[in-house]
Amino acid sequence: MNQITTVSFFKVENFSNKWWAFKQMQLGHRKLKNCDGLLFYKLLGSGAKNGFSAKPNFGTYALFSVWENETKAQTFFEQNLFYNTYKKRSSEMFTVYLKSAEAHGYWDGVQPFEKNAKLEMDKPIVVLTRASIRLNKLWSFWSKVGIVSQSLEGYKGVLLSIGVGEWPLIQQATISIWKSQAEMIDYAYKNPKHKEVVMLTRKLNWYKEEMFARFVPYKFEGIWDGKNVENFI
Repeated sequence: MNQITTVSFFKVENFSNKWWAFKQMQLGHRKLKNCDGLLFYKLLGSGAKNGFSAKPNFGTYALFSVWENETKAQTFFEQNLFYNTYKKRSSEMFTVYLKSAEAHGYWDGVQPFEKNAKLEMDKPIVVLTRASIRLNKLWSFWSKVGIVSQSLEGYKGVLLSIGVGEWPLIQQATISIWKSQAEMIDYAYKNPKHKEVVMLTRKLNWYKEEMFARFVPYKFEGIWDGKNVENFI
């Protein structure tokens, strides 16, 4: 099994580029249909600050993609006009290459990941959590989720954590990159704010669909926050 997943993050500046990127949340779909080797994709916007906000951030976007293999992904990155236009319009961007280790739940009724990697406690890990929030639970969800994002800030084990989504407020995801699985588990099970939100998720039935997936990152390309991400981990 050679399937891989890639996540490309784009940072755009000035009104022209921000407006172009915002429009691609709808217009970009027709440019991604029938791409050779592309099995599943999502165009994602982000929230303010580190993404965990009901207020949108018009300066950061992401393309989440599942590929038949890395060769297909590389061909897309090198030749696809939409992707390369996005790249040219971005002040910074980076891509992380992933192999799937665990996945539970569904994303728009699909579970797109084939397991082809094994997690190790002392090695880096990328975590995806994604959910569609029930309309009658929006206020309850957003009144609590901020405490988790605040508890992540400055946490020693997390290299990057950003809240993204297909639609503001309703469809939300978190993509986080950790130095090790051990540090991620320490946060997930010991941080009181995170534990509280997990408990409330079950108690209040916030989600009508959810997915939780863990990946092994094996390659980084690009620049983010002024740093070359090749040595991210």
